Amino acid sequence: MGRVTERRRVLRVRDGAVSSRPDTLVAEEPLEIRLNGDPLAVTMRTPGDDFALAAGFLVSEGVVARAEDVANIVYCAGATEDGGNTYNVVDVRLAPGVPDPGPSLRRHVYTTSSCGLCGKASLDAVRTTARWPLPEDGGGVRVGPETLRALPDRLRAAQRVFDRTGGLHAAALFTPEGRLLDVREDVGRHNAVDKLVGRALRQGLLPLSSAVLLVSGRASFELAQKAVMAGIPVLAAVSAPSSLAVDLAEETGLTLVGFLRGASMNVYAGAHRLALPAPAAAS
Repeated sequence: MGRVTERRRVLRVRDGAVSSRPDTLVAEEPLEIRLNGDPLAVTMRTPGDDFALAAGFLVSEGVVARAEDVANIVYCAGATEDGGNTYNVVDVRLAPGVPDPGPSLRRHVYTTSSCGLCGKASLDAVRTTARWPLPEDGGGVRVGPETLRALPDRLRAAQRVFDRTGGLHAAALFTPEGRLLDVREDVGRHNAVDKLVGRALRQGLLPLSSAVLLVSGRASFELAQKAVMAGIPVLAAVSAPSSLAVDLAEETGLTLVGFLRGASMNVYAGAHRLALPAPAAAS
């Protein structure tokens, strides 16, 4: 198994003084995901939770929805020069009766792996393939602003690898009351979310219909897509959302919060799930 961190020697410059010292870096390695033995996608990730990452990726692509949909996940191929395994290739075998998406998904993944999906067709695809549509009435999920404000600090306190490297994104699942359910770190924020969703799939917890997803960076369309496909009703980010993420949130009923910092936040969609006071009248 690859290491989550690596040690490298660096030159440190402080106030004009130069010294040599070891530094801890987050590891980044490619992971090839195969489906029933055929190549599907390659992502750059921090080693660890690779089976969960692959499972979560397949949830976001609409291939699987239950733990029973996956027969097994194994490491394969990728031998090193000394004959060891690189642990950089995983093969997901679907259970009997689960349809293989075929070449169409593989073309789709290869063309979108670097930037996510784009355009109106993508919005329609997520809306029509989501296994668990988000209820228009909120599904009984209500989150107070005080609870949301506390989540970034709780996420930061749980980022153990970030403390050593300063170079990782994080994603976490919380209850509407603010209790931490799970947290994952990765060089890619989309990978961190896939690891969360994949772990939930393997534990039989999907859909995550009573969870709040918090991400440490911006809220891209891809992250909004992953939330919707996992049945997560609330997505919050410490930075900005993209316009397409807002479009997707409005079309699917996802509650989308951005710039969640300190005592402030922006609510871009789905305000009905937030216990907010009435907005002040414009002057």
